[in-house]
Amino acid sequence: MIECRVLTGEGLEAALDDVARLRITVFRAFPYLYDGDLAYERSYLQSFRSSDRAVLVGAFYGEGLIGASTGAPLSDHADEFGAAFDGTELDLDTIFYCAESVLLPQFRGLGIGHAFFDQREKHARAHGYVKSAFCGVVRPANHPLRPSDYAPLDPFWHKRGYAPLPGVLARFRWKDIDQVGETAKPLQFWIRDL
Repeated sequence: MIECRVLTGEGLEAALDDVARLRITVFRAFPYLYDGDLAYERSYLQSFRSSDRAVLVGAFYGEGLIGASTGAPLSDHADEFGAAFDGTELDLDTIFYCAESVLLPQFRGLGIGHAFFDQREKHARAHGYVKSAFCGVVRPANHPLRPSDYAPLDPFWHKRGYAPLPGVLARFRWKDIDQVGETAKPLQFWIRDL
């Protein structure tokens, strides 16, 4: 049986290395094409360790973590994400940032993605946040590594009540699997009222 559990504090801390391994595995596929390593992941995930309002929703098959979704106040996350909102009227202190949702391919289509959003949004509301946001990498439609059967998640996100924020793009650097070094990628922010 698959069980989704909300983890905070010590439970979140204990699961972060498994989350790092899932991120490396899942984000290797299009559209992220991420050539990750555990040292970088541990550094990236530090923001969840240091935020007392962070949450991790883990999907477990038995005791194995097969999917994970994280969230934290936007103001607690990387500066690159907050900077994307410069010039907007939005108050970052009212926005909960839904970071990654990673799930092994064989477990997709079972409603786990909805559970991830449900639990993060519930956590955000409980802490007084009025908006929820996330961002997704933007790749050109003719990208050479785009699989012919690739289906963007836009319909799922719209169904959840999210809409893209025009002109609100973060820029974040990582190494693609077909590149020799890091390059900056645009990530489009999506947002909804809670």
